[in-house]
Amino acid sequence: MKYLDISEEKLTTLGGFWTAKEISQQPTSWLNAQGIIEKNASTIEAFLAPLIADSDLRIILTGAGTSAFAGGSIAPALSEKLNRTVEAIATTDIVSNPSQFLLKDKPTLVVSFARSGNSPESVTAVEIASELVTNCYHLVVTCNESGLLFKHCQNNDKCLAILMPAETNDQSFAMTSSFTSMMFTALTVLTKNEDLAKNAQLIGDSAQQVINQYNDLLKSMANRKYSRVVFLGSGGLKALAEESALKLLELTDGQTVAVYDSPLGFRHGPKTIVNSDTLVVIYMSNDSYTRKYDLDLLAELRNDGEVGQVVAITTQKDASIDGDHIFINHDAALTDSLLIFPYIVCAQIYAFHHALALQNKPDTPSVSGTVNRVVQGVIIHPLNA
Repeated sequence: MKYLDISEEKLTTLGGFWTAKEISQQPTSWLNAQGIIEKNASTIEAFLAPLIADSDLRIILTGAGTSAFAGGSIAPALSEKLNRTVEAIATTDIVSNPSQFLLKDKPTLVVSFARSGNSPESVTAVEIASELVTNCYHLVVTCNESGLLFKHCQNNDKCLAILMPAETNDQSFAMTSSFTSMMFTALTVLTKNEDLAKNAQLIGDSAQQVINQYNDLLKSMANRKYSRVVFLGSGGLKALAEESALKLLELTDGQTVAVYDSPLGFRHGPKTIVNSDTLVVIYMSNDSYTRKYDLDLLAELRNDGEVGQVVAITTQKDASIDGDHIFINHDAALTDSLLIFPYIVCAQIYAFHHALALQNKPDTPSVSGTVNRVVQGVIIHPLNA
């Protein structure tokens, strides 16, 4: 068996078996997540429908690190679909500054993303929200039935936990299949979008195309060992760019500088990072208006001649997309909320190969051991002490 075109035996030797496997399994995991949603449809509907029907309901998407970026990646699409403000607020912000982020008299649904559900902030954010918000409900999307967060929701009529497929409780350090499966599930259940449910196969096919067709290209890019990598995206794709930067930072153990921004925001100072040892990756929007801004920056970077390499990841192939690009040919008509799935697989594969190029172990990338799969060392201070 091979994952990302490397044998299991070699992956084990390189310290990258779990990361490669969990990147590769995502198309199947999304189908499995869809099966779980369908199996529990009546329970999910009974819990969410009365809440969503309340036009005054505030929806907060929360998590820590990658789980926070899951909320940021889908919040804009949910706001548009539900015709209300959907906010992505990290648990790390809620726990440290609860009075600034929680509104006592505003009915609130807190949607928590958590791979393990054992991060100290995960349960604390739920507890603080329940304490400070008079009418607070919780939707927990997690990958670990043994986690504290999943257990917290049992026998609680104001909390519903949806458990992801067992294989998404990633064994590697970095979240990959957990991240995408939780996003897919939240998008599906919060929008009740039948087309979205049907698209599990389509986005899976698109991700599989990336794995099959572009693994070698992404490996070749990684082997150049750029010291600086920039990920850019608009709307929800900006949060996806943030997650992409974190993946590279994590898997290379900080040896590679990885940053993110929006194409419009990049010009306002952050563009100074660009030099001949910089790779810039642009997630091209499918929205015809937003795409114009993406194309403008793509052309500008190429005309400047300062960047080491700029790569467009796109589902539309036209005269404006010249030079290096990754063309995902399944999704030309899809919204950006679905493009996040094949797009992030590109970043995951790149980060994996970049780590190997630096002779780092993707499964356990922190050489010092001071950064852990489940966060340690967090002291939760009493709220009213």
